[in-house]
Amino acid sequence: MSHRKFEAPRHGSKGFLPKCRSKRHKGKAKAFPKDDPSKPVHLTCFMGYKAGMTHIVREVDRPGSKVNKKEIVEGCTIIETPPMVAIGVVGYIETPRGLRALKTVWAEHIGEEAKRRFYKNWSQSKKKAFTKSCTKWADDLGKKEIEKELSQMKKYCTTIRIVVHTQMKILRRRQKKAHIMEVQLNGGSIADKVEFARNHFEKEVPVGAVFAQDEMIDIIGVTKGHGYKGVTSRWNTKKLPRKTHKGLRKVACIGAWHPSRIQFTVPRAGQKGYHHRTEVNKKIYRMGAGYAMKDGKLVKNSAATEYDLADKSINP
Repeated sequence: MSHRKFEAPRHGSKGFLPKCRSKRHKGKAKAFPKDDPSKPVHLTCFMGYKAGMTHIVREVDRPGSKVNKKEIVEGCTIIETPPMVAIGVVGYIETPRGLRALKTVWAEHIGEEAKRRFYKNWSQSKKKAFTKSCTKWADDLGKKEIEKELSQMKKYCTTIRIVVHTQMKILRRRQKKAHIMEVQLNGGSIADKVEFARNHFEKEVPVGAVFAQDEMIDIIGVTKGHGYKGVTSRWNTKKLPRKTHKGLRKVACIGAWHPSRIQFTVPRAGQKGYHHRTEVNKKIYRMGAGYAMKDGKLVKNSAATEYDLADKSINP
């Protein structure tokens, strides 16, 4: 029996297998923070769009490190976060098989951007979405039904999530179809959460109501796609010596004779990138307004700091 000449740790993490393309293009929050009823009612996540990157210079306070009390340059991402609009509320009850949606209540007026999400071809459609549900708000019978559903939520539900959508018209992108998601409400009692959602129908929720400066947050999204890649790029395995027959960007031995199958732990070529990922502990360095109007004047100094007083914006 043969053995390997030199021992080496494995390349790449097995925790992210299978490395396949993401089912969805938009990141999905699969878990929300733990609820604490002693805090006031608040949203737990927010949707934003990556605008680009820049860098900051900061002083490190890390005793024992070589860079302690020295300045370092760090890359940071700029995320554009127009206010989201609340258009509905969903109540969940706990079952032995997990959470189940008990009731959904929609707001009276739902913007065209949100309705577009329910159609493949908006221009050729009849645009009938939500025409029935909004009539409930018009007559007394419908209002009673809405109040009944909200009271059922207060009585039976254990989790309340608010349905929000982004505002594409503020973004100035080509896309007009809004992104919709459910955001869990944490803090307060169930009745407080339902009232909070009810009071926020058709209203804008700014990012300042969810996050604050210097807060540590998690970012969920889909990574940049790189297509079909070999083992050297995909798993960062070592290249073989120059004189190798039939190519050198390969794995030399892909397993023993028996078991006569390839184990899942062996690096193979395949899809790289376009994976759904969550990055934890990202610090919010600045929550600024882009070009904002103040006292009738256009203020552009959204990138100035107390050390750098130059009048400049984050735009290149």
